[in-house]
Amino acid sequence: MAGARGLGLLLALLPVVSAAMPGTVVRLNKAALSYVSEIGKGPLQRALQVTVPYFLDRSGEVLRPTRIQILDVQVSQFHLSFIADFGIHLSAAANFTFKTFRVPEPLELTLPVELRADARVALSSIGTPMVSISRCFPLLGHPSDFDDSNSTSRALLGLVREHVNAVLSNKLCLGVASLVQELNVHLGTLIGLNPVGPESQIRYTVINAPTVTSDYISLDISAVLFLLGKPIVLPRDAPPFAMPPHVRSEDSTATVGLSQHLFDSALLLLQKAGALNLDITGQLRSKDNPLNTSALGLLIPEVARQFPEPMPVVLKVRLGATPVARLHPNNATLQLQPFVEVLAVASNSAFHSLFSLDVVVDLSLQLSVSRAKLQGATSVLGDIRVEVASSNVGFIDKDQVHALMGSVFEEPLLEHLNALLGIGIALPNVVNLLYVTPEVFVYEGYVVVSSGLFYLH
Repeated sequence: MAGARGLGLLLALLPVVSAAMPGTVVRLNKAALSYVSEIGKGPLQRALQVTVPYFLDRSGEVLRPTRIQILDVQVSQFHLSFIADFGIHLSAAANFTFKTFRVPEPLELTLPVELRADARVALSSIGTPMVSISRCFPLLGHPSDFDDSNSTSRALLGLVREHVNAVLSNKLCLGVASLVQELNVHLGTLIGLNPVGPESQIRYTVINAPTVTSDYISLDISAVLFLLGKPIVLPRDAPPFAMPPHVRSEDSTATVGLSQHLFDSALLLLQKAGALNLDITGQLRSKDNPLNTSALGLLIPEVARQFPEPMPVVLKVRLGATPVARLHPNNATLQLQPFVEVLAVASNSAFHSLFSLDVVVDLSLQLSVSRAKLQGATSVLGDIRVEVASSNVGFIDKDQVHALMGSVFEEPLLEHLNALLGIGIALPNVVNLLYVTPEVFVYEGYVVVSSGLFYLH
C-alpha cells in the first residue's frame, strides 16, 4: 500500500458512488500535482525496483547463468500533468544501478531510464474512482561502467545491456501498473461512513466521471447524512450545484465547494437527532442564580404565591423547527427557533409547568477547517426575540422575560451549540489526509474551502 501513497494523493479526495444528490465539488489543482511529484519519488522508486532474471553469459566456451541485481533506483525527476478529458500524464527520469555477479570480477553499471505513462481516471463498476495505465513506455539510455578496474569486455557489457533492456522494457511498466493497482485498492477504502455523532454518519459519493481539464480534476459529489442508519432526506430537492471554474484555485492544492444543500442536511440531522435540545438549570443556593422560584417570583407574582419556598427552575429547550442556515457573500448566519418550557421542581420532585416561550435566535456562523473537518462557531446577532406561548401563572410581562432569557438562556445555548459545531463534519478525504493552511470563503449559496494537503506516511 505504501507504493500507492505518492500517486494516490492525486485522488485522495475522491469519494464514493451511490447517491444522486449533488452537493459538493472537489477540485484538485496543479499544485496537487506538484505536491505528489515531491512526495511520490519514494513510492515510484520502490515500484521500479524490479527483479532481473539470470543472464546467460555466452562469452566463454560454456553458457554460464549469471545473476544480475538492481542495487539501487534513484528517481531524479518526477513530473505529473493533466491531460484534458482523459487523466494524468507521468514522466520520470531515474538511474538504475546494476551489479552483475560474474566470476571472477563482478560488474557494476548504471543505466539512465526515462519513463512515460498516461493514466486514465474514471469510475469503476463498484462506483469508486479508478486509475488505469493506458500507455507506458520506458526510454533506456546507455549504461556506464562504475568499476574501471574490472576487465570485463565491452562485448559482454553490450550483451548485459541487451538483456537488461529487454527485461526493463516490460517490467518497468508492470511495476507502474502494480503501483496503480495498489492505488485502486487504496481508493476502495473510500467506501464507508465517517462518524458525525454517536448515532450519525456522513458518506460522500461520486455521482459521475471526473471532469479533467488542463488545470484540474473536478468531481461532482453528493453528501448523504445518516441517522441510526437511515438517510437524511430534505423535504425539497436540491438545485444543481456548480462551482465556478477558477474560484479560489490559483495557489491552492485543493478547492472544495460545499453547497447550501449540505448545510441544510446537517442541520436537519442535528434537529432529528435531538442534539440541539438541552436542559438549562442553575445552582439553587447560588446568590446569582435566577433559575429558582424565588427569583422568578420577583417578576411573576403568581410564581411566588405557588412556591413560597425557593425551588429549582429548569428551562427545557426543544427545537421543533429545523434550524436555517443562510449563505451570503462573506456572511454565514444561522437561525434557531426553539420552544422553551419553564418548569419548576415541586417538593415531590415532580415538574410543574409555569409557562412556555417561542424564541427566535439569530446567530453569526464562523466556519473553519481543522485537519479534515469543517467546524463552526456561533455568536448571537442582535436581540433574542421572545413570545409567550402559554402560561399557568397568569399574565407575564414579555420584557421581563426577555431580560431573564438574556441572562440565563443565551450563554448555555451558545456553549451547547458551539460544542456541537466544534466536533465538526468530515470533509471529503481518505485516511491520513489532512487539510493544511485552509481558508474558508462564503459565497451566495455555497462555501469554498481552499487548502493545501498533507499526507501522513
